[in-house]
Amino acid sequence: MKIDSYSFGNIKIDGTDYRSDVIIYPDRVDDKWWRKEGHLLQMDDLAEVFGLKPETLIVGLGQPGLMEVDPYLVEYCKKNEVELIALPTADAVSKYNQLIRKKPLVIAALHLTC
Repeated sequence: MKIDSYSFGNIKIDGTDYRSDVIIYPDRVDDKWWRKEGHLLQMDDLAEVFGLKPETLIVGLGQPGLMEVDPYLVEYCKKNEVELIALPTADAVSKYNQLIRKKPLVIAALHLTC
């Protein structure tokens, strides 16, 4: 899966436009994803992701980077050798497109707005 473009509230992945937050898996896009507490990313929000044991998890924190990542999730990633990269979404998109060419299991969880 390749991200073609991103702008506030919109992302195009492999030619398809999405207007809601997404998780990009190697074989599909989940555009029904939402967090239990809108601007706080927690373990429960990524249960399916961690079940796949990704090598890298890229988190898009929103255009201005306002979403926060729960410290427990950060610690979980460290203990389980998951590289966690959390950036404002435009930067996360660029990083994702770079890494999918180099690493076998990269998953992106992207907040598209604030």
